[in-house]
Amino acid sequence: MATAKRLEMDAAALKALAHPMRVQIHRILALRGQVSVTSLAEELGESTGATSYHLRQLARHGLVEQCDPPEGGGRQRWWRMAVDEIHMKGFEFLENPETSEAVGFLLREYQQDRSRKLANWYATATQWPVEWQRASSDADGRLELNPKQTRALSDELHAVIEKYNKLKPGRGARQVDVQYAVFPSDTGERP
Repeated sequence: MATAKRLEMDAAALKALAHPMRVQIHRILALRGQVSVTSLAEELGESTGATSYHLRQLARHGLVEQCDPPEGGGRQRWWRMAVDEIHMKGFEFLENPETSEAVGFLLREYQQDRSRKLANWYATATQWPVEWQRASSDADGRLELNPKQTRALSDELHAVIEKYNKLKPGRGARQVDVQYAVFPSDTGERP
């Protein structure tokens, strides 16, 4: 399998993505793989013109790209994510007055999206086959680590996800969400 394409966000790309409709476009493309402008506009409840405009803005910054339509996709324009991973130095952007509002918006949106997905799982879990119920997991933990160990833990968790991302999907496979965050517990004391 090919190496994942990664985009290191700069201030301009960050500001381009920090728009409610563009965040929604990003979510839909990440979930569906590729979509036509028409179907995306329908799903967003927007005009195709407005949707195309926002896609072009995201494309200018390397976040999305046009792609060939799938078989039977007609003559419509189709779009997909241009990268597999988006990385940003969130804390540097938070400290910069020119980008702090945009990154704050994106971080809140990403966290709310994670919360919505998990809440939806809890609300619908009993409607899923038992094997999916048993396969799911939700846990948290607390460790006592220094910054170097904390970084190593984060890197190992990422490597596990990448390992499974490279596997050929087995019979009955479907997309699964993996959520984790690694950060110091707030005990009220700052080092």
